[in-house]
Amino acid sequence: MRKLSDNNLDHCRAALAQLNNYIDGELAAELCRDLDQHLANCPDCRIVFDPLTKTIKLYHAFREVLVELPPDVEARLLQQLVMRD
Repeated sequence: MRKLSDNNLDHCRAALAQLNNYIDGELAAELCRDLDQHLANCPDCRIVFDPLTKTIKLYHAFREVLVELPPDVEARLLQQLVMRD
């Protein structure tokens, strides 16, 4: 495993701080290019970036899917909430 220098660590911190804006398409084009280059060359940041983007894509794909819950779920949930008070 490679060791991060302080300089690399600073680049990683800066890159990770921009991930949400990058994924949401709210990052300036120049910063997108810089982040793309960093991600292409930094396996440590890819470990964070890849699962994050997959999770967001799955969320968007399934957020419109209605799930039918068993009829007693609400009653059991309310019972648990009352028991904790």
